Amino acid sequence: MKNSVKISALVITYNEENNIERCLNSLDGIADEILVIDSFSTDRTVGICKNRGVNFGQHRFEGHIEQKNYALSRANYDHVLSLDADEAVSEDLKQSILSAKQNWEGDGYSVNRLTDYCGKWVRHCGWYPDKKLRLWDRRKGRWGGVNPHDHVIMDKNCRVGHLRGDLLHYSYPTIKHHVAQIDKFSDIAAREAFKRGRRANVLLDICLNPMLAFFKKYFLKLGILDGYEGYVISINTAYGKFLKYIKLRELEKRGEISESQRMD
Repeated sequence: MKNSVKISALVITYNEENNIERCLNSLDGIADEILVIDSFSTDRTVGICKNRGVNFGQHRFEGHIEQKNYALSRANYDHVLSLDADEAVSEDLKQSILSAKQNWEGDGYSVNRLTDYCGKWVRHCGWYPDKKLRLWDRRKGRWGGVNPHDHVIMDKNCRVGHLRGDLLHYSYPTIKHHVAQIDKFSDIAAREAFKRGRRANVLLDICLNPMLAFFKKYFLKLGILDGYEGYVISINTAYGKFLKYIKLRELEKRGEISESQRMD
């Protein structure tokens, strides 16, 4: 006997006017509910969502994991499909999701994510197949990880299948956008690492880690086959590691100064 389910599609947003309409359009015919949780956008994001008639709410942003779990708690249905605003469901994936809806098996499904980088689909660099668990029973799993790098953590002994078709990720329209994101995410990562008691080693983390990150992306993960874009991605990955650890080092120094001032 087939086990059909209804799906709530969940999207979190902040100033996503250039992406959100494409994302919502890709959910047509898939979702029984589209829920957008916005972090008080100042661009046209709110208007676009309301014009589409989605279930819309706003919530103060406390972190990627926290915001996505808040959206999870607001869904009307237990089976959820989670997308970022810069993602869209491909036609092949749409058909796979519709099949899963009509005959739900297990507790969740992963998908391959294919990333568009400055107008080119990247198939190496460790970016493809970038397997993500995005369709699941919320009673069996929640968002976890370390901000800003979130992932779904399922309960023990859950059964997770895999769907054919790609989740399309429109990541960065320009290299400038990528560098800005690296700066933003390295801030978050450094603060999270500091709160967890992590400390930066000058030789290992600041000097060697970025070089190893480049070597891994460009050579081991075959970024060299992605041409110019593969080289830029590999360099920027190294740069992100470098920024994270020098910012962590800076937080350490500030902490040491604050501690010495308290002692004085």
